[in-house]
Amino acid sequence: MNTTTPLHLLFKAFGIISFFIFTALSLQAQTGKKVAAVKGKIIDIQTNVPLAYATIRVLKSTDSTLAGGGISDEKGQFTVDATFGEYYAVVEFIGYKPLKTAVFSLSKEQSSQDLGVLKIAAASQTLDEVVVQAEKSSMELSLDKKIFNVGKDLANAGGTAIDILSNVPSVSVDTEGNVKLRGSDGVRILIDGKPSGLVSFKGGAGLQQLQGNQIERVEIITNPSARYEAEGMSGIINIVLKKERKQGFNGSFEVVTGFRPNYGIAANINYRKNKLNFFLNYGIAYRVPIGAGRLYQEVRGKDTTTLLQQTTNSQVKTVANTIRGGLDYFFDEKNILTASYQFRRTDVLRITDNQYKDYINTLNNLSAITDRQQRETEAEPYSEYALTYKKTYNKKGQELTADVRYLTYWERSDQTFTQSSVFANGSPNKAGNLLQKSLNDEYENQFLVQLDYIHPVGKEGKFETGVRTSFRDMVNDYIVTQRNDQGVFETLPGLDNYFIYKENIYGGYGIIGNKTGKISYQAGLRAEVTDITTILRETNETNPRNYANLFPSAHATYSLNKDNALQVSYSRRVRRPTYNDLSPYVTFSDQRNFFSGNPDLNPEFTNSYDFGHINYFEKGSFTSSIYYRHTTGKVLRIRRVDAQGFSNTRPENLATEDAFGAEFTSTYTPVKWWKLDFNFNFFRAITDGQNLDASFKADTYSWFARQTSRFTLAPKTDLQLRANYEAPQQLPQGSRKARAFVDLAFSKEILKGKGTLTFNVIDVFNSRYMRSTFEGPNFYTYGTAGMRARQINLTVMYRLNQAAGAKKQKSLISGDEG
Repeated sequence: MNTTTPLHLLFKAFGIISFFIFTALSLQAQTGKKVAAVKGKIIDIQTNVPLAYATIRVLKSTDSTLAGGGISDEKGQFTVDATFGEYYAVVEFIGYKPLKTAVFSLSKEQSSQDLGVLKIAAASQTLDEVVVQAEKSSMELSLDKKIFNVGKDLANAGGTAIDILSNVPSVSVDTEGNVKLRGSDGVRILIDGKPSGLVSFKGGAGLQQLQGNQIERVEIITNPSARYEAEGMSGIINIVLKKERKQGFNGSFEVVTGFRPNYGIAANINYRKNKLNFFLNYGIAYRVPIGAGRLYQEVRGKDTTTLLQQTTNSQVKTVANTIRGGLDYFFDEKNILTASYQFRRTDVLRITDNQYKDYINTLNNLSAITDRQQRETEAEPYSEYALTYKKTYNKKGQELTADVRYLTYWERSDQTFTQSSVFANGSPNKAGNLLQKSLNDEYENQFLVQLDYIHPVGKEGKFETGVRTSFRDMVNDYIVTQRNDQGVFETLPGLDNYFIYKENIYGGYGIIGNKTGKISYQAGLRAEVTDITTILRETNETNPRNYANLFPSAHATYSLNKDNALQVSYSRRVRRPTYNDLSPYVTFSDQRNFFSGNPDLNPEFTNSYDFGHINYFEKGSFTSSIYYRHTTGKVLRIRRVDAQGFSNTRPENLATEDAFGAEFTSTYTPVKWWKLDFNFNFFRAITDGQNLDASFKADTYSWFARQTSRFTLAPKTDLQLRANYEAPQQLPQGSRKARAFVDLAFSKEILKGKGTLTFNVIDVFNSRYMRSTFEGPNFYTYGTAGMRARQINLTVMYRLNQAAGAKKQKSLISGDEG
């Protein structure tokens, strides 16, 4: 019997990290020497504009070891402390050539050194990290990922994380909150590079609980290397939360009001003094998203055809409280310990009204009308504890990171379903009058330990290695009851169980990379051992799954010239069934359409190939790529309808899917007052599900496009217009129809640049509805659904000691961006 508990593991991991910390501390004896100051100002050599967030290193002239470092403020000014001695300074800013100063002395007689105005020049782009800078676009491009700065996209103001993902190129979100990347599902969603309880139970839909004003940027990684966990068949989306590390007190405050009801207050504050940095994020929001849908269905029997016309209207009253706080302790410039805690509680009142009109053979022959209302209350508290240690060494590029975190999540759902029915002549249909109740408790505990190390090799090469382990336990305790003729509530058959999900994953990786002339390359291998067990306690069903897999990856880049580069990459990925994919709990709000998981679902594996090109030019950039993915065990939701017209939809493993595609992304500034971002993705998907049914196959061509224009109407006044189009797509059981929608936003800086007023209209024409058809041997279904109607928001943000629209550059002290 294994007696190891998450608490024991936490103490053990804490001991490992403590060992590294105290080892680092033992190597850094405090000299006790008196401290002097180095100051100056950094500007662009061509425009003379001050450069905020540039990094400054003060190094010893004898051996170039680091003596101090800092970041310039919004005026380009900086002050760095150092002990007495001889030094030189290096100024660095992404997109600019490094500047090295002459040697200077700090002594009792010369306790302050003013370096004056330091002018730095823009650099030619390099292969290692080429980005499009400053205000050209809300998007930055590097060779292995795309970065989208949330604050620069006016349509994001007042929204949630799922709204923000809806605005990111290459990403699409359906009406249920499911996230797709390049048209494929199986996306791994991370928050600050780590798993989150927000997406454990509900997948991407759980991100509706995360307020957008807490997000700094979104990173899209379409072909991850072995450094990342193998989970995520079509790639990784990493959501990076806001956190400052500037000296002194700074922050931002935001107030949101909107129609449909959308009210919120948020604060992101930070205080840094010497070696301590405190950060705190708090937000409270009240939202009432309104959804609507229609469904038409034909079920063919032996002698008759039954027809159904269904309408659905819903409103979800949500109160979300989120607080995230922590501190960084800088033992020195190379050793940082970060401790943080995050708590989120969401309380929901969901009211859903369904009306069913039943017909026999034709729509002129009405049989009955049934009204059903779901009234659900939910309470969802979530907590996360994290401890991270990062050490950088004197050798450039050498670093060690250790991370330990513990997540706990709980949800209680209490639902009441009231149903009444009448025949076509208005007389009561007693068989259709129902009163049902559903109680559903969900729990999750997850413990993660991760250790990563990077070691430079030679002049350009490096070796990376790391280990990661995660332990996750989840439970779903559910029961559905119905009142009988005597007024007693009885359990419905098959709807009372206790589902247990236990998942242990152990992983390790190694990557070697180097650069030869114009070619940069890296190759990696990741090994993962997966141990998953699902248990249905009431029916005594146990389903263990144990498998070990290797996940190779390879990336190579060839520089054609300073503005053009080619890249080819390969990776093997896995999509393990999630908790919702496996849980047999059946949603009961809609009496005619049930959704559940599948305890017998197996993982799907993908081999992904990508060939891309990046071109930078004076007014923007252009990237293109062609890709191919071969997937075995493709997971897709299959709809089955019985003779009574009741459908059940659950995920099942199809044989294979082959996806071919081409993607084009550009940023362009034709004139100073007009900035454009464009994304176009064309793909072909061949899906073979004949292992389940001879008719489950599809060969579809589809595409989607998104274009954003941002106009500067006057100084500090912007207008943004975004148009989206998703083409039709064939599915193994039917098709998804085309849809188009437009977002509009207006922004103006106020309060002498310390504030921003943003007004936006999301889905101007109220057209963001999903339309789908499904066909089977005995049925045809056509439905439309929209999870949120047109939304209008007004947002006011106030910044304290922050520059408007400033680009957060890479901090030498923290080693992180932002």
